[in-house]
Amino acid sequence: MRAVVQRVSSASVTIDGAVKSAIGHGFMVLLGVETEDTQADAEWLSGKIALLRVFNDEQGLMNKDIRDVGGDILVVSQFTLHAAYKKGNRPSFMKAARPEQAIPLYEHFIKQLEDKTVKPVLTGTFGADMKVALVNDGPVTIIMDSKNPQTP
Repeated sequence: MRAVVQRVSSASVTIDGAVKSAIGHGFMVLLGVETEDTQADAEWLSGKIALLRVFNDEQGLMNKDIRDVGGDILVVSQFTLHAAYKKGNRPSFMKAARPEQAIPLYEHFIKQLEDKTVKPVLTGTFGADMKVALVNDGPVTIIMDSKNPQTP
């Protein structure tokens, strides 16, 4: 399971011209589910994101997590995070999980994140053509991969 986590001052998802979800200060999470992912991947990744200390404390140091600052989270599914691009110029998405596998894991990830932050998580619509807008705060952008828990 792969995520791009961005600290934002605002973010929104628009589908068919209508805003589906919008947040203020918090995290915009783009989430890709891979064919080999399990519920354990969702649990590990949600735990890392919930405790990620990238919000400023009173001294301006990144020492606070999303719960400390009362931030919101917006999660958007994005199978293209598992693009393979080694050969040729047209990416392959063979490692991205099919919807029948990805949707339950995506939903489990969201539930785990809600449980860990004790706050509702807003979302896009799985598989929809979405327009994502955000204002990256910092900028702070972190890439996480449950299959490679070390720094990429």
